[in-house]
Amino acid sequence: MKKTLTSLFAVALIGMSAASATAADIVDTAVGAGKFKTLAAALGAADLVDTLKGEGPFTVFAPTDEAFEKLPAGTVETLLKPENKGKLAGVLTYHVVAGKVMAAKVVDLKGAKTVNGQRVDIKVDGSTVMVDGANVVTTDIVCDNGVLHVIDSVILPADKTIPETADAAGSFKTLLAAAKAAGLAEVLGSEGPFTVFAPTDEAFAKLPDGTVASLLEPANKKKLVDILKYHVVAGRVYSEDAVAAKSAKTLQGSPVGIKVTDKGAMVNEAKLVATDVDASNGVIHIIDAVLLPPENAVDARRVIENTVAQGARLFNAGHHSACADLYHTTMTELMSANLGDSLNGHMSTVLTSANHTTCPTERAWTLRTGIDQMYGQIVANR
Repeated sequence: MKKTLTSLFAVALIGMSAASATAADIVDTAVGAGKFKTLAAALGAADLVDTLKGEGPFTVFAPTDEAFEKLPAGTVETLLKPENKGKLAGVLTYHVVAGKVMAAKVVDLKGAKTVNGQRVDIKVDGSTVMVDGANVVTTDIVCDNGVLHVIDSVILPADKTIPETADAAGSFKTLLAAAKAAGLAEVLGSEGPFTVFAPTDEAFAKLPDGTVASLLEPANKKKLVDILKYHVVAGRVYSEDAVAAKSAKTLQGSPVGIKVTDKGAMVNEAKLVATDVDASNGVIHIIDAVLLPPENAVDARRVIENTVAQGARLFNAGHHSACADLYHTTMTELMSANLGDSLNGHMSTVLTSANHTTCPTERAWTLRTGIDQMYGQIVANR
């Protein structure tokens, strides 16, 4: 199929000579084609001409004049007004991807991050390739500083903030109420960008009865803030990058684990039910459970330091059994402190191994090794 698509997309832009397609930059190529007058005017109004005449390379999904004519009456004229320069630049940079991405590679992608910061979706259906809702009609028009792919519609970036996007969806009423009560709604509506793992109303309903009402009380504001911040990551992190990273540090300070299991993609123990929902100031990933941050991570570090110091004295004095008992008691207590799935799983494995060890010396070393590994993970995640 790729060979067919590549052959299809190799068609030269009507009215362009091979020399003009390879001897000019992106802007001059578009102007010379005679089909991109509106695009050229928009680039001028947004002060992007010099940028797209620069070294690059750039990949531009270029709407024709006919594509701009499909927009509602008055849209182009409004965007060209000086007071809308920022919005116009946002729309135009949404059509630009850094690097030179040829058709053969485009058809292998599900999306591409634009210079705007948001990501366009790419869909291949037989011989049809779409970028967001626009059909790609001609590709691989090579320029000195990149490549043009012609599309038949103007594609528009998300223009609603994260709270506005969540509100429009209608399934995040509890999350929005919680953000407002925590004083975080304005933060999530600011420039950002942010990545939000957003629990649905059904996710909040899974919490024990009375939990949400309790969290919304003014006396519990700090706890609510910590919980909500545990769902937010700085920057715009799309799903494939999140999965590749395996974890992400949240605004709360503690990381969330990200993995792919036989149940699907997971954030901690919450399932990702929808991903990569763009907002003007970030991206939303929808999850089916509320994430609860680990408690007392800093205290856990201090507890471990004190335990290791005391345990070392006991072990060096020959009290190996007492040392092992101390380590075992400390790890058991930390198991109930909700330090997170990763640490809890590690402690469970270590305790099980220690319980099957009868030699006090070996038992002490097994537990000490496990505690040292815990300590390293806590320090690394601070």
